[in-house]
Amino acid sequence: MNELALIRKNLFRRKLRAGLMIVSILIAFLIFGVLAAFDRAFNAGEDTAAADRLVTVNKINFTLPMPIAYYDRIRAIEGVRQATYANWFGGYFQDPKNLVIAFAVEPNTYPELYVREIDIAADARASFVRERTSALIGESLAKKWGWKVGDRIPLSSNIFSQKNGSKTWDLVIAGVFSSKTQRDTNFMIFQYDYFNETRSFGKDTIGWLVLQTTSPAANDRVAKAIDSMFANSSDETSTDTEKAFNKAFAAQLGNIALIVLLVVGAAFVTILMIVGNTMVMTVRERTREIGVLKALGFSQGRILRLILGESVALALLGGIPGIILATLATLGLRVSLAQFVPGLMMTPDIVFLAIALMLILGILTGTIPAINAMRLKIAEALGRS
Repeated sequence: MNELALIRKNLFRRKLRAGLMIVSILIAFLIFGVLAAFDRAFNAGEDTAAADRLVTVNKINFTLPMPIAYYDRIRAIEGVRQATYANWFGGYFQDPKNLVIAFAVEPNTYPELYVREIDIAADARASFVRERTSALIGESLAKKWGWKVGDRIPLSSNIFSQKNGSKTWDLVIAGVFSSKTQRDTNFMIFQYDYFNETRSFGKDTIGWLVLQTTSPAANDRVAKAIDSMFANSSDETSTDTEKAFNKAFAAQLGNIALIVLLVVGAAFVTILMIVGNTMVMTVRERTREIGVLKALGFSQGRILRLILGESVALALLGGIPGIILATLATLGLRVSLAQFVPGLMMTPDIVFLAIALMLILGILTGTIPAINAMRLKIAEALGRS
């Protein structure tokens, strides 16, 4: 009988106990997988941020607007290669529950600044610039609602209203853009001028400015120049790298990484204690059998491999199904939470990390019992009842 067969038979000798430990490990990795996917989704903006891009917002809070006149002044600063601006719309489709991530943007410069991330067909971009009521939508958003080029979409806002009292803007889809990177495409953009001319309040203000510098080395100098320019004004600014801005934005929703660490850490420590204690008991129950194996010529190394193999197999049997269930859970949650957590998915790096943790869990819980079994003397083992 080979070692794999021995490991399998020993592992399932007490089926109920083995089953309960596998379920415990499964739950731990299910929690880990889902929370890690949420953590990745919340921090995806940091991974896709460009090193040479800066974001300028109101110094008090990024939800407060700034005068659009800042745009031309910032664009003229030495070290700024190009700049654009945008405004959060707070959109929904037909029903307030059907949230749509929408930005009112400058139609010429916004696609240029994000050309490395989003792919827009030339004809779609030309139509977007030409038609004031046009909009560009991401692939994910188009698939979700079944929208296509030429459709007229009544997009409402839960923040803004028009001068005529209506809260709905009619938009015509000029094109569908895709992602060149891992950037989520569950959003849409439309012309700022159309939005600005028709809204009832906040005219000639913008939410934020995005600018590309001549090089990442110029970031600090440009950021200081911008903030110094508007110091002591009624709308002071705060300029930082795109990565820092995305990180600060994600932090508004809470420290997801800390939550993942605490929840998963607590689950792992608990399971480590349970599985470790169970493995010690299991080896103790088989003391005489281990003595017999040694008497038959099993080396200390082989005994060590059998015990460690059993604990690692236990971790993998519970962990792998847990990650599979976590993948299925994120697929289900991705649709229902698309508006709040775009880009929710199980990625290969999470899976690889989970497998590494399974191996670590198996080794940690099996090391002490394996060493004890390896060091056990034949006479002592056979003499125990």
